[in-house]
Amino acid sequence: MEKGVRPLPHTHRWRWCQTPVTIFAESLLILAPKVVKHSKSGFFWRGSVEINNLSRMNSRKHLLQAILESYRESGGINHVDRSNLPSKKAVALLSEDLLHLLFPGFFSDEAVSSDELPEAAQVMIDQIVGELDAAITVSLREANVPDEELGRKASAITERFLLGIPGVRALLKTDVEAAYAGDPAARSLEEIVLAYPGLEAVAIQRMAHLLYKEEVPLLPRMMTEWAHSRTGIDIHPGASIGSHFFIDHGTGVVIGETCVIGNRVKLYHGVTLGARSFQKDEQGAIIKGLRRHPHVEDDVTIYPNGIILGGDTTIGARSTIGANVFLMKSVPPDTLLVRGEQIQSRLDKKSVKGKGSVTVEISADEIDFMI
Repeated sequence: MEKGVRPLPHTHRWRWCQTPVTIFAESLLILAPKVVKHSKSGFFWRGSVEINNLSRMNSRKHLLQAILESYRESGGINHVDRSNLPSKKAVALLSEDLLHLLFPGFFSDEAVSSDELPEAAQVMIDQIVGELDAAITVSLREANVPDEELGRKASAITERFLLGIPGVRALLKTDVEAAYAGDPAARSLEEIVLAYPGLEAVAIQRMAHLLYKEEVPLLPRMMTEWAHSRTGIDIHPGASIGSHFFIDHGTGVVIGETCVIGNRVKLYHGVTLGARSFQKDEQGAIIKGLRRHPHVEDDVTIYPNGIILGGDTTIGARSTIGANVFLMKSVPPDTLLVRGEQIQSRLDKKSVKGKGSVTVEISADEIDFMI
């Protein structure tokens, strides 16, 4: 068995094949559970094929020709005649294993005792080393690292990453505490670890940030996008996030690559910490690598759907940004920023029916907005 491949039941073992395309011959007669590889293309399919079915395959050559023509015409989305890329399924499994390592006992089917923990953690570390080495190696090829240096560099990054896990756990402990202190609906710390999507998204981002700082291509972004697909929370691995960070509800939160977030910051759903505009070079191409996302200082709260844009925008410490605020300028510390007064109308449905509109004014005392 190759390094980094977990022992799985025979019928599931092949989900770790890292290939651009996996073809499942489900419409054909499968005689034996084995994997067949085309010697040139690198395409995989499952099972062996009955000889009589080859004629049916030949009858579909017109479909093949159309797709091959598309490959020639739209070459920018092909990845052929090059090294393989990180497998999305492998990255998903790696991310799940990393959550097991961060939160022992929370994601296991069986209870873990203190006596069993050292052995269980060692098994998990050994498994992750294999997975991470493989993923980093194929990622580094995209950075044109020479083949003779790939193994050594990937192993060194993997070791530094795992040495950083205790620091990540220390930060996540403060995140759990902030969620418990900041959400009256939270009944226990266990509930937060198991059920709060914000914590999962932040946990994956904090680990991906370690790899981002190591300049590993592809893999950090794939990890945070895996979390994004599960939680609806989009945090770029490049974002720098302090302690006691809490995302309440979470759906629709976007945090950009160059965003800097201080300690004890709380965000609600729909908040965007994004870019205002992009500088371009003489050819009109976007200049990458510049600071383009906000700086949020300590003890800031941003309520639902707050949109804060720009690399020059700073939200001063202890400020509160109200719901639906659109902001592209800095605010000083201890600022309360809310949207301007809106016209509110309340209609009597019975009196309005068939008589045109009837407006009933609402006093400020009647408007009570609570999150």
